[in-house]
Amino acid sequence: MTAIGKTIIRGGRLLDAPAHAAPRADILVDGDNIAEIGRPGLAAPDDATVVDARGMLLHPGLVNAHTHGHGNLAKGMGDRWTLELLLAAGPWISGQRVLEDTYLSTLIGAVEMVLKGCTACYDLTLEIPMPTPEGLDAAGRAYAEVGMRAVVAPMVADRTFYEAIPGLMEALTPGLRKDVEKLRMAPYRTSLANMRKALRGWSVDTDLTRLAVAPTIPLHCSDDFMKACAKLAREFGVGLHSHVAESKIQAISGLRRYGKSLTAHLDDIGLLGPDFTVAHGVWLDDDDCRRLGDHGASVAHNPGSNMRLGSGLADARGMLNGNVNLGIGTDGANCSDNLNMFEAMRIASMVSKVQGPDQRVWLTTGEIVAAATEGSARALGWKDIGRIAPGYKADIVFLDLGAINWVPFNDPTNQLVHTEDGSSVTHVMIGGRMVVRDRTPVNVDMANLAKMAEAARARLAKVNRPGKKLFERLERIVGTFCPGLALTPHHIHRYGASIRA
Repeated sequence: MTAIGKTIIRGGRLLDAPAHAAPRADILVDGDNIAEIGRPGLAAPDDATVVDARGMLLHPGLVNAHTHGHGNLAKGMGDRWTLELLLAAGPWISGQRVLEDTYLSTLIGAVEMVLKGCTACYDLTLEIPMPTPEGLDAAGRAYAEVGMRAVVAPMVADRTFYEAIPGLMEALTPGLRKDVEKLRMAPYRTSLANMRKALRGWSVDTDLTRLAVAPTIPLHCSDDFMKACAKLAREFGVGLHSHVAESKIQAISGLRRYGKSLTAHLDDIGLLGPDFTVAHGVWLDDDDCRRLGDHGASVAHNPGSNMRLGSGLADARGMLNGNVNLGIGTDGANCSDNLNMFEAMRIASMVSKVQGPDQRVWLTTGEIVAAATEGSARALGWKDIGRIAPGYKADIVFLDLGAINWVPFNDPTNQLVHTEDGSSVTHVMIGGRMVVRDRTPVNVDMANLAKMAEAARARLAKVNRPGKKLFERLERIVGTFCPGLALTPHHIHRYGASIRA
């Protein structure tokens, strides 16, 4: 990558989210770092590139704490899907992928994110039946091509969904049971060996893309596998990320398997720590949040996906009260249909408000902006992103204040959360380089991307017809058994209404 010189950004209004203000300021960027912030007219070297930011609001690049790069080729494929139906649909919507599909699906998501003001993400990517160094490299190359930061974490398991949910396998007809028994995961030692190989040989620019480890769902992993994943991650100093208590089915299944909550079990086997991120955490209780907070762990709050899949309304205030680091994510396009962090912030605000009438416990817009920037950055393990401040990476979003979302311009923090939808994004800078200029990705041909996506869609639809037929046979049983399990009494309630049989 060629060296970057100095850049001076002049005339913009710099978001001060806690103060609900946006004073005019100039920003001097030296290479990929912010060197100085000052009043308009800030001195800069004569050879510095000048970026005219007049009429623009500048805010830190949004950081997506949880998404799935492999899901972008399955955008919009489901409607009334619970999390469990989504998992049952896996062989159809995510099956028969080749390396080019991994690259393309990740590329689609990266382009969408940068166009909507997101500059970094935590990507839990999937290869079936196990991750490969080549597949992880393909995902990393996609982010590097766009110029976006990412932590790429291969999702791994040694149990299938049908083995993870107590009683589900037995509820299947003999024919279906025979079919799903063919859906085997790779032995966990093979997955571990491949992840170790990838961690040792990672060749993608680590300033942009890094690896982590993602035992996908605790119920889908043996304890030995979970502990081995933690050991591997800590050996290489990378993050751990897992879907914990996303649905009530998971919460109930965890109690039945372990006699305690999933979080308590993970605590007992040594998974929790400042490197650990809980995805979703809808069904966490106060003790779970206390445990996570005591260990310095994070939660990736995905309010849009949680509602889209009917998983429930996560208690983000309870997480903050437990000193949990809170990030915000979109989840994947196969289960939330877009990767719009502005939408995720707005939904996070709305979800906090419908959980009770006491406005004093609702999330503030300042807290939400902090979660979507600094909180998510901490979950990614990135210490120098999430703020526009000297010493931080120059990851900056330029919003057009002439766009209708900002007319009139009243409160920048409130409007960023409640009125911005991504349509005002004009330029996006990552590490001092423009990756979006005039609402267009700099490094990707959109027409060619659409052409490649359509060709992949048509091919995958054809080769995955058997997987679709299998899902159609499974849908009624899974869609009956799991809601029935969700009727089990539980000490916390996270649905928007009382559950009905």
